[in-house]
Amino acid sequence: MLHTPCSRMAGPASALKKAIAVIACLWFGAAQAEGIGAVVAPGAGPGPTAGAPTSSVADSARSAPMSATPAPPTIVGSGDQVDMAKQDGTQPQQPFTTEAESALRTAFQDFVKATLGRDLPIYGESLFRGRPSTFAPVSDLPVPADYLVGTGDELVIQAWGQLQMQYRVTVDRSGNIYIPQVGQVNVAGVPYADLNQHIKQGVGKYFKGFELSVSLGKLRSIQIYVVGAARQPGAYTVSSLSSLVSAVFASGGPRPDGSMRRIQLKRGDKVVKEFDLYDLLLAGDKSKDVALRSGDVIFIPAIGNQVALAGSVNNQAIFELKPGEVLGDLLRFAGGLSTTAAGHKAMVERNDLKQKSRMVDQFMLDEAGRKRPLADGDIVNVLPLLPKIGNAITLRGAVAAPFRAPWTEGMRISDLIPDPEILISVDYWQHVNGAILVDTNSTTKVLTEIKRRFDEINWRYAAIERLDPNGLKNQLIPFDLEKAIIAKDATQNLLLRPGDIVTIFSKADIAVPLADRSKYVRIEGEVARPGVYQLQPEETLRSLLQRVGGLTSKAYIYGAQLTRESLQLEQQERLTELTDRLEQEMNQAQREKQLEASSAETLAAYKAEQLNQQRYLQKLRSVKANGRLALEVDSDLNNNRISALPDLPLQDGDKLLVPARPEHVLVQGSVYNQSAFLYREDRSITDYIKLAGGPTRNADRADVFVIRANGSVYNDRNSGWFSSIGGARVMPGDTIVVPEDFDKSSWMRELKDWSQIIYQFALGAAAYKSLN
Repeated sequence: MLHTPCSRMAGPASALKKAIAVIACLWFGAAQAEGIGAVVAPGAGPGPTAGAPTSSVADSARSAPMSATPAPPTIVGSGDQVDMAKQDGTQPQQPFTTEAESALRTAFQDFVKATLGRDLPIYGESLFRGRPSTFAPVSDLPVPADYLVGTGDELVIQAWGQLQMQYRVTVDRSGNIYIPQVGQVNVAGVPYADLNQHIKQGVGKYFKGFELSVSLGKLRSIQIYVVGAARQPGAYTVSSLSSLVSAVFASGGPRPDGSMRRIQLKRGDKVVKEFDLYDLLLAGDKSKDVALRSGDVIFIPAIGNQVALAGSVNNQAIFELKPGEVLGDLLRFAGGLSTTAAGHKAMVERNDLKQKSRMVDQFMLDEAGRKRPLADGDIVNVLPLLPKIGNAITLRGAVAAPFRAPWTEGMRISDLIPDPEILISVDYWQHVNGAILVDTNSTTKVLTEIKRRFDEINWRYAAIERLDPNGLKNQLIPFDLEKAIIAKDATQNLLLRPGDIVTIFSKADIAVPLADRSKYVRIEGEVARPGVYQLQPEETLRSLLQRVGGLTSKAYIYGAQLTRESLQLEQQERLTELTDRLEQEMNQAQREKQLEASSAETLAAYKAEQLNQQRYLQKLRSVKANGRLALEVDSDLNNNRISALPDLPLQDGDKLLVPARPEHVLVQGSVYNQSAFLYREDRSITDYIKLAGGPTRNADRADVFVIRANGSVYNDRNSGWFSSIGGARVMPGDTIVVPEDFDKSSWMRELKDWSQIIYQFALGAAAYKSLN
């Protein structure tokens, strides 16, 4: 019986509502009679909704998955896919969720998890997880040749020639169709392949000289039953094209305690087919699938013998075995051994009913082992290969490419490293290969920067890691790498054993004395031989200049600039900290001001001030410290000797620039004409400020300072108790800075002492100009 909303329409209603309800009932009834599947929009009232299991079935699966199920749902649809609708008119419940499915477990699954320490799925169970909540009706499937015509099928008959006819007719309950001018023709049970000839013979009794074509239109619906250990057992109304497999999927498949290998199709009092889902899962074999007939019963029996397979196989799971199946069949179900399987040994845990306990057995995976019978509850564990390499020596660390070498009797360190080139790192070769790269800013200028681009080998120390086979303790054996592979010193060229790990360290891995490190210094400007030089042990600034031939006659020692990479990083970090602190203080001050603003004009002014602050902070963040180390050379223009420089130890990456003597002095800041002026020995700071037009109205006359060519900063604070900066001597290359009076801009007061900032962060005159 097909259920429609008509059967549940009751209660008083207006004439219009009744008319609408009648039309809806007729439409839904027609749709169900045609096997298309009735669909009611959510919230439209009680009635069947396609694509949702019944509440009773879903609740039964959640609360008592292993018990009998209550009232079944009705399935309406066509084709191999099935739509489920409710019989009782209540709102449909959502299909199984992952949480609900995960709650369906067997006692053997829990036992395996307790034994192995991890969960194993039931093989094939994932096939029924996440299945669609609805199955769209399929109306364009080809009808198989062996399809048997029955009550409710629609036939489309076309004739031409002496007889002209185009007619749609439905097979009645007696199995007959009525054809005008012909009468009734019985077609029940006729295979679809014979249907055309069968009707043609019936019509041919009355007419001659015609051709006939018969096809199937809308197909009938049939009722089947899914019982036993199914996830959603019940009565289903399905398309007559449905098969055993499609019905099993529509019911959610077997429960975890249901069999996947002995699904029975019962017709009357006989089992007409027994289907093994493993055939479909393992080989995609659906050849044993059969079409369903009205009244068929699909019975899913309880699961058979279960065996868990874990370890180095391609599919670890719990499998169901049929009588007579052995270990080889189990391995075939699991897709065979994995790549990392030992391939020769397995362990099995089995129930010992006599001892009332579990026993462990070990056997080989040879031909005899694969024929080994298995018992219900067995847990088979295929052992993996151990990552042990029995005859290898490993070389790793600061080498070109780590590798394993085969061990031989009497093998020593020098045999493992016969050529020192093995120790040259990849970074070095990348540097060599990249040495011919052309600068992207110039197609003709070759990159000429020389510096230590890779970590050098620590020749004084290397180590062997060895596992003591007696106590299984790790031993660390140090040795001198240079003496072992260069000098072949027997005390350091140690004998190796299988499994040894030889580690080579770089000078960056373990800090070595400064004298053992390679250091490069760049010297430019007015020196005899400018270039990049490798420092010798304990070499200083003076000794290096002497080694490269000294200074030229135009060298300006007072303006010599030494920049250091480590100092540049430190200065930049401190400058960033200053900027962050300044930004935090400015933001806090602005928040307080804007909260206290008494008018819209005042608030607008504060916001404009905040915008200026942000712009200034952005400029400050763009300034980069240059890492200059002030050499504090005396201001004696006649002393142009190397001895005037400090005898300073040099570091890797240092750069020394000895400029020629400049002939100008810069004046910057709040003056009317920022410019460079010719140097004259008799001119003072005041003289140069006058040449620049004098201070502006916004100038801070009391805080004038000089950025010396030697990197120091000079102002009133270090000019002495009884002297004034205005009369101080100026040197070639100096920069005189007249700052703005920041007291007039309250937000700039934090940066009033420019002389200290310039000195501490080695920003230089160019940085000050960019900020102002």
